[in-house]
Formats: sequence, C-alpha cells, structure tokens
Amino acid sequence: MNLGHGRELDAGEGVIGLSKAEYPPLPDSIVSDPLAGRLDPRRWFREPGRRFEIEIGCGKGTFMLNVAEQNPETNFLGIEWEGAYYAYTADRVRRAALTNVRMLHADAVEFLKWRCPDAIVDVIHLYYSDPWPKAKHHKNRVLQDRFLEQALRCLVPGGELRIVTDHDDYWAWMEKYFAKWSDKVTERRSDGGKKPFERCAFAVPEWVGEGQVVATNYEKKMCGDVKTPHSTVLRKPAAG
Repeated sequence: MNLGHGRELDAGEGVIGLSKAEYPPLPDSIVSDPLAGRLDPRRWFREPGRRFEIEIGCGKGTFMLNVAEQNPETNFLGIEWEGAYYAYTADRVRRAALTNVRMLHADAVEFLKWRCPDAIVDVIHLYYSDPWPKAKHHKNRVLQDRFLEQALRCLVPGGELRIVTDHDDYWAWMEKYFAKWSDKVTERRSDGGKKPFERCAFAVPEWVGEGQVVATNYEKKMCGDVKTPHSTVLRKPAAG
C-alpha cells in the first residue's frame, strides 16, 4: 500500500507518532496484575489537562485533521491498526503542524482494556470501522460486548461513544448491542432499572459539509447521494 505515492512518510515518532519509550510492551506482571500495563495517555500531550478524545480507526486521517483544527483546546489520540494508514495520518498531522494530536499504531480494543485508566476520555469516535462482512469474521468486529464494557469504563461521566457506519448488516448487528447496552433518552422503564448507556441522536459537527455526517475520506467517496450512513451516540450517564 503506497499511500505516499512515492514520497516517504514521516510519522514524527516521539512528536506525533508514539515512540516505543512512550508506549512500551505490556509487562510480564500483567499475568497476575491486570492493571500493570495501565498508563495515562493524556501525558503524551503538551497540555495534559485538556479535554481528551480518541478516534478509533483513522483511515487517511481526514476527520482527525478537521476535528483537531476546529477544536485546538482538545487533545486527540488517533488509534490505527493498519500500519500504512497510521503512518499516512501521522505524516499528515505532522505536516499540518497540529500540536493537539498524537497517533498510536495499535489495536484500539486492546488499548482500552489493558492501557487506559478509568474515566479519562470525553469522547470515543468510531466511524466506518471495518464491517468484516463474512459471518466467520464477525468476531473481529469492534462493536461487541467487550468493547462496550471497556468504552463505558474509560469514558468520563457524561462522556460519549459516537458511532457511524454505512454497512446495513453491521448496523443491524450493532442495533442488537445497542438494545442490550442502552436506553433511549425518551424511554421510561416501568421497573426503574437503567442500562449502562443512554442512547442519543448523533449531532453532525458544524464544520461538516452539507449531506455529510463526519466527512471522513471514506464517507466522501462512498456515501453522499449514493448511501445514507447510520449514526448514533451512546452516552455514559453523568454522575449523581
């Protein structure tokens, strides 16, 4: 995959891309102490006290560049598993001179489980994640119980998991988990019980173009007049 079109990509390791020193391997003690690998990703930024958001699966980085530019007082961590896309997005961030973005080449689900402390993330963005359309590959889909459990733990009270997909079958799959993990904000349950998340409508960012939802590179190419994406927000209830 030659995303640089012959130009060598520079992930800006230690400045944009996370270095091995900043993101070391899991310690052997993880076997007996599940918390041994935890670290605070907010410390990877120049101003760690700022609002903190994560994008899972940055692709070519179009959403990341736009949202970071529009929200300079928020720190953004992009997590990308595919090495070529990780390098491409990090290179774009470096050339754009954005100081509020760091990029991590890792499995986002594993990052949340083993690395991320409780209640530190304001928003998790999950846009157009791989639908893994073949039934035998469904186990690889991001949206399932283990991910929702970790997302809930890592979000601050009132924090949000924002989700968009254009894949109808994947959306049907997601809906089953939404029903299990969330109540719509308009619902009133007779038993007084509450599910972990509140389900809310997705608010399109003001800077997104007409007819778009989050303006990723994939969305611009594959959706628009051709297909309308599905979207929703799962909000962790505020404390109190």
